[in-house]
Amino acid sequence: MPYARVLLKLSGEALMGKKPYGIDPAIVQSIAADVSKVVSNGTQLAIVVGGGNIFRGLKGSAAGMDRATADYVGMLATIMNAITLQDGLERAGIATRVQTAIEMKEVAEPYIRRRAIRHLEKKRVVVFGGGCGTPFFTTDTTAALRAAEINADVVFKATKVDGVYDKDPERFSDAVRYENLTYQEVLRREIAVMDSTAIALCKDNNIPIVVFNLFEPGNISKAVAGESVGSRIGNSS
Repeated sequence: MPYARVLLKLSGEALMGKKPYGIDPAIVQSIAADVSKVVSNGTQLAIVVGGGNIFRGLKGSAAGMDRATADYVGMLATIMNAITLQDGLERAGIATRVQTAIEMKEVAEPYIRRRAIRHLEKKRVVVFGGGCGTPFFTTDTTAALRAAEINADVVFKATKVDGVYDKDPERFSDAVRYENLTYQEVLRREIAVMDSTAIALCKDNNIPIVVFNLFEPGNISKAVAGESVGSRIGNSS
């Protein structure tokens, strides 16, 4: 396998599937089947999960909530997703640990970098919930931060579309998909793939980003195997 240790970023919206809210069990089963292949092939896998299928801090703030309070509610939503994802993975026979940036020892471990790495070395999947534990930072930034902390080889961002486009492909039929981009191009053109803090973190730590379609069965294992799926962001295009 081309990657020894990878970080997978799952958005909360991706977990909804076609549902208007919550989690689609069929999506969790599909993720579990793909993750099982990855782990059985020897790759160490960590996951950062968002919470947009339950609550988004920015929307709460726009509706009049205090921004920090709204972000904390969003962090709690990511922990709900992380525990649900853990259940789906363990039912598929995959040893999984949830670590959270907000302590809640009754349901998950607190985030400890060395413990997370040790879990990975023991072939356990580690799911990071609670974002960074700090308001004003997105789960994209959390993904980049955790990837740097655990020395991941790559960040895989699983979305509802098959890569990075110059505009929304669901709204514009003439949208063009990029095969390769540099960090600088994404930052300069303000391409909406991850927030600028996440892109800058990956750039500073030379961690490539691969964006692909989660809803295509087998795409996670294909991406980890180095097959050409989605769009790649790195130092050279």
